[in-house]
Amino acid sequence: MTRIFNGKEIELLAPVGTFDIFKEVIQASCDAVYFGGPSLNMRMMRKGYNFTLEEIVTAAEMAHALNKKVYVTVNNLLSEEDVEEARAYLQFLEQANVDAILVQDYAILMLIKEMKLDLTIHSSVMMNVHNLEMVRALKELGVARVVASREMDLQTARYIWNQSGIELEYFIHGDMCVADGANCSFSSVVFGMSGSRGKCMKPCRWEYRVKKDGYVYPTDYPMAVKDMYMYENIPELIESGICSFKIEGRMRDLNFILSLVNSYGDAIDRYIEDPIGFNRTQDSKTLYDNRKRDFSTAYAFGKPGLTNINRRYEGTGKFYSTGKVFSTPTAERALTGERVLELQQRLLQVDRNEHARAELAVRVNNMDQARMVIEEGADHLYLSGDVFLPDVPFTKKDIAELSGIKGQTKLYLGLPRMMTELHFEQYSELLSKEPLGIDGILVTSIGAIHAFADKGYAMIGDVSLNIYNHLSAEMYANLGVTRLTLSGEMTAEHFAGLLQHTKVPLEAVVHGTPTVMYMDHDLYENTELLEPVAEEDNQYVDNSVLVLMTDKGENPVYRDQNGRNHLTSAKELCYLPMVTDLAEAGLSCLRIEGATYAVNDLRTIIRAYKSAMEGQSSAGEQFEQLQPVYAGYTLGALQFN
Repeated sequence: MTRIFNGKEIELLAPVGTFDIFKEVIQASCDAVYFGGPSLNMRMMRKGYNFTLEEIVTAAEMAHALNKKVYVTVNNLLSEEDVEEARAYLQFLEQANVDAILVQDYAILMLIKEMKLDLTIHSSVMMNVHNLEMVRALKELGVARVVASREMDLQTARYIWNQSGIELEYFIHGDMCVADGANCSFSSVVFGMSGSRGKCMKPCRWEYRVKKDGYVYPTDYPMAVKDMYMYENIPELIESGICSFKIEGRMRDLNFILSLVNSYGDAIDRYIEDPIGFNRTQDSKTLYDNRKRDFSTAYAFGKPGLTNINRRYEGTGKFYSTGKVFSTPTAERALTGERVLELQQRLLQVDRNEHARAELAVRVNNMDQARMVIEEGADHLYLSGDVFLPDVPFTKKDIAELSGIKGQTKLYLGLPRMMTELHFEQYSELLSKEPLGIDGILVTSIGAIHAFADKGYAMIGDVSLNIYNHLSAEMYANLGVTRLTLSGEMTAEHFAGLLQHTKVPLEAVVHGTPTVMYMDHDLYENTELLEPVAEEDNQYVDNSVLVLMTDKGENPVYRDQNGRNHLTSAKELCYLPMVTDLAEAGLSCLRIEGATYAVNDLRTIIRAYKSAMEGQSSAGEQFEQLQPVYAGYTLGALQFN
């Protein structure tokens, strides 16, 4: 079947979790289906779901006999041990004659090119494609279709389509994440289960108390977003250049998926047949009555605010088809001497560089911090592109002042994690004028690299690039990035494996309260639009900072100058006892995330790391003297093997 509107093909794309479900859904009113194979995909949590290799071959044959398509998800991050498996799997998928694969990790693109495979590539939503420069970069790398970021509105989608001509796929129904794609390491930090590797434990759907200014606000599930629902907006989707209408639900049961596919298929056909007389709400009550959560159009028509938060079936961290809860509130693991010793022993197995000296980088949020970092002689100073309020973004005057006093410290201008078309206009103008006096820029996406590689500045890859294997590191190095920050989701074994295999200079965040969830959803609106129900002070941060609290701890949330929210760890990340081991194992640079610290607290931390790194005193001695500012210390995802 082929659906055409104004000469443009429209595809209804259905999810299937098992081969038995596939056999029914492929006969329904869809044009294509997507599913995962036995590994390397984003739905690895449910036993008995995903396809065997034999089922993939049969599914492709059955779909093609019906003139329909099959797309296979190969869309998680790859560890070093996954790379060889991926080679064989990709060869198999080419031979199985699948119509496309969905990809998150750039290592897959590298492998396809290296092996000269004939595979059509679609970028997964986990690539978080949200601007034109990212699309242009991906087209140059051979990507044929982009699954748009969940935060992309239809106006932006239309602009990107008009400017690039690329195929756009857009989620139209189903479960949505509250965090921006691949910008959530919360599950990794708490459970060692990576949301970018198909094992998210859904801490976003825990019950929380919201606290700010000494008050508690009535928001039991402040990050439990509603299900996407675009049934009544098919005309707007088509008009925006969307070619593939994607339903979420690979973990859903057969009857639920069939209902969605047939309802949306019928609506699309009715619109194509009679666009003027199209009844948007016909049969919508059936979908509403059989919903799992309440419905929202999410970001399709602009930022939805608190209306995007679900109030139905409180406790929405459930698989509704099985009744299983993903997880319950769990504390971040505390750093222990035993765990440090285990990691040191593992790092000893990595090729050693006994005379290595790692450099020290510090990211700051304001000028007082920046001046102090220069005074303390850090090797690299990063000016944040996502400045936490009430501080304000760094100005040209600020940069000029710091450039004049920086001495041997290298100065870098950081970029926002999510860059809009307006951001590109602003930064392009800034970086194209007279030299700023900076030594480089801290790039946050492949779009920023594509846009600014020719500006004459060195580029350092930020943590949002999610480097997890040597192939993706090499790809970014080939694009001109001189040093790359490792993914915050890396467990100990994957961390050591990457150090073993990678020659590209690497950096890691070793101290601070890093962002574990980055989102357009603004939690601060809870405190501005709702009346408080109780009084209670924050335990570790000023009352002006919003915190999400469970009985296991408090996670501070900072709002930046663009209105985006940064949920940070409850405990401080601290690798101080291992700084010598990390340098000898191959880390080129150790980073302190300093944005949330008072100047004197940050100074103390910098001095402790510098003393240990320069051999003035042992790391153990410095660690014994250092006192946590927040709820204790953790090794984050390195707590897990």
